[in-house]
Amino acid sequence: MRKIIFIRADGGVSVVHPALNTLPKLESVTEAEAEQRAWDKLPTDAINPRFVNDADIPSDRTFRNAWTHDLTVDFPKAQVLTKDRLRIDRKPLLEAQDVLFQRALETGQDATAIVKEKQRLRDVTKLVDTATTLDALKNMGVA
Repeated sequence: MRKIIFIRADGGVSVVHPALNTLPKLESVTEAEAEQRAWDKLPTDAINPRFVNDADIPSDRTFRNAWTHDLTVDFPKAQVLTKDRLRIDRKPLLEAQDVLFQRALETGQDATAIVKEKQRLRDVTKLVDTATTLDALKNMGVA
């Protein structure tokens, strides 16, 4: 069955999946009726709604929040999403390094390696700007 896609007011893309059975009556409807019902219930602020075939919707949802209206990935948005993911992933690692650094200071140990690792973790988001493909963004990590 076809799906409906549209641009939301926030710039994101929504995908609507028409339902053949509706609750609470569990009445059965044709695909055309289900599509029309879904179309009629679209938000009033839906921008450029259109039908697409199910096969046209990407199966890879890694950068789902960077999809465009033509169901491709907006690369700059994918870079932002990747940076956000890396920041989340590195947070506990930086916190652990902070503890190690504090212990090294308290005991008078050399903290050079800890400082170097903290800087590497901080710089990991800079690598995103050098990526040229979605696969490169997908494969980036903090480890």
